Amino acid sequence: MTAAAATAVKKSALASVQAAEQHVLLPTYDRYKVLLRRGKGVWLYDAEGKKYLDFLSGIGVNALGYAHPAVVKAIRKQTATGLLHISNLFFHDFQAELAEKLAKISGMERAFFTNSGTEAVEGALKLARAYAKAKTKTGKPKWRVLALENSFHGRTMGAVATTWTKKYREPFGPLMPGVEFVKFDDVADLEKKFDASVCAILLEPLQGEGGIHLVSPAFLKKARALTQKSGALLIADEIQCGMGRTGKWFAYQWSGVKPDVVTLAKPIAGGLPLGAILCTQTVADVIHPGMHGTTFGGGPLACAVAVTVLDVIEKQHLLAHNAELGAYMRGKLEALAARHAVVKEVRGKGLMMGVELRDAEAAKFVAKAMLDNGVVANRTHEVVIRLLPPFIVEKKHVDIMAKAFDKALSQWESQQQSPKKSAAKSRGGKG
Repeated sequence: MTAAAATAVKKSALASVQAAEQHVLLPTYDRYKVLLRRGKGVWLYDAEGKKYLDFLSGIGVNALGYAHPAVVKAIRKQTATGLLHISNLFFHDFQAELAEKLAKISGMERAFFTNSGTEAVEGALKLARAYAKAKTKTGKPKWRVLALENSFHGRTMGAVATTWTKKYREPFGPLMPGVEFVKFDDVADLEKKFDASVCAILLEPLQGEGGIHLVSPAFLKKARALTQKSGALLIADEIQCGMGRTGKWFAYQWSGVKPDVVTLAKPIAGGLPLGAILCTQTVADVIHPGMHGTTFGGGPLACAVAVTVLDVIEKQHLLAHNAELGAYMRGKLEALAARHAVVKEVRGKGLMMGVELRDAEAAKFVAKAMLDNGVVANRTHEVVIRLLPPFIVEKKHVDIMAKAFDKALSQWESQQQSPKKSAAKSRGGKG
């Protein structure tokens, strides 16, 4: 078979999958026209053999990249036992070990395992309501939840009710009542909206889907002071920014503030579905058997791999690595901002960076152009190019990303100048 024929066969594979999905799947995703077949390290490979440098890591999931030897070994070892799932009616070897590790690095004392981040948020909201009910003996009940503008906490009914962007919420109303949004990082607005009816403040210390916005230590400290005084809970959503991505285990640790509840998911099990709720013993005391549960959450395979992921992050000193590479990446991105007027701002911390462009169409074009140039990133909050590389990324990979980003920005600028040149020529100008 000729090379051209082989390419045609591979392209038809993509067309075949596209056609099949259009026939049977709900149309919830606007996918890139790429059929991925395998991954290795920080690289992905499509059906045509083209390779892509992954600076999105499955939207913050594949912390150790693809086919990491330790993860592969853990999966094979646990799979060989036959125990992929046993239900939470029985014990297995890994839940307690994983919970102990998470408690140690977070400062929390108890854990509950879920399948996903949105389930972790749902459980955290239930904890807040249960805690308020158990602790409020007289007076008006605490039941309201304060979240932040630009927040994203998930797509199930409680989680989406606390998600700020209207397009995620409005098609499904009426949602869980009692949620109010505070202006981002606005201490005065927080104080105005917080009262004795609030059972929880829910926030991402570093917002992801909402455009990579870092909550200030001053705001976090005020949220902590208000909740401690009233008996409400402070819930830190670390689903995207946690597990070492910013250079500390959790983004809240940069401010010195300790929450009552922490939600985790994305990178915790190296690509397998797993989430977690962490909380203090005081919060845990209001829960008893039968109040909450899950069929699949915390299964032996996912927990065994999560223990391995934590071990690798510790043994390979990836927190320090993430901080160092994050600073290096910020430098590269700020250099791009200095060269390209379309770049408005560079934001983020560690290996969680966002580059805000001045135009939504520009951001859409640049994300696609970067993919065409062999680098996976994505557009979030309409105008932000989001970068969430695996923790194993190296400086040489950052250099490749920056070069592709630079090229994409130049392509956009060139495209914008072309009509002006054509107009100048038609008027007899120099063009």
